[in-house]
Amino acid sequence: MEQQQAPQYHYLRKQTRWEDLWFYQKTVVLYQMTVVFCRRFLKAYGDRTVDQMVQAARIGKQNIVEGSADGVTSTEMESNLLNAARGSIKELKEDYLDYIGSHKLVLWTTGHARYSDMLEFCRQHNRIEDYDPYFERWSDEEMANAAVTLCCMVDTMMQSYQKKKEEEFVTQGGIKERMTAARLGYRTDQRKELEALRDENAALRDRIDQLLQENATLRSRINQP
Repeated sequence: MEQQQAPQYHYLRKQTRWEDLWFYQKTVVLYQMTVVFCRRFLKAYGDRTVDQMVQAARIGKQNIVEGSADGVTSTEMESNLLNAARGSIKELKEDYLDYIGSHKLVLWTTGHARYSDMLEFCRQHNRIEDYDPYFERWSDEEMANAAVTLCCMVDTMMQSYQKKKEEEFVTQGGIKERMTAARLGYRTDQRKELEALRDENAALRDRIDQLLQENATLRSRINQP
């Protein structure tokens, strides 16, 4: 007889592979880009903007990692950390916008000759390997505009991701609800198994009674003269 696999009862959510999230991959690019940007175009000492920009980029990236890990047990913690990540990325975007404005550079928007190409490049490429060859070649205006574009894309992607997580919470509940559902599922299966065993036992009793009756009939026939 084929052995049936025991049912599984899960209350922990599946671990999100943050490495596969496009917006996380773009935050890795933003962090590395910001480190190079600050080294190339900002003063190494005496400028707090350097620390602020690098930390904002790093915190944005790290909070996605921590939020994804904590999301296994706590939807609330995941949501808070993802919101913090978005806040850091928005802060980073403002720093780049301030740099563009204070250095009299051009902010590339719709209508600018290079805007569409930059937008398409940032949309199609997520990996650091795609950007790294340009870090030492781009001007400050090119890097700043690319960074602003990436920040906007990350924020938009994270909004959609958080909306999906919200829908999952509404339909699946938090960890307490999932633990209760898992426990109830286990109890229900245990009850069904017990009922099946009772039915099987009753059927066996009936069969035994039937066999005893048949045996008694055979004995009476053998003993007849």
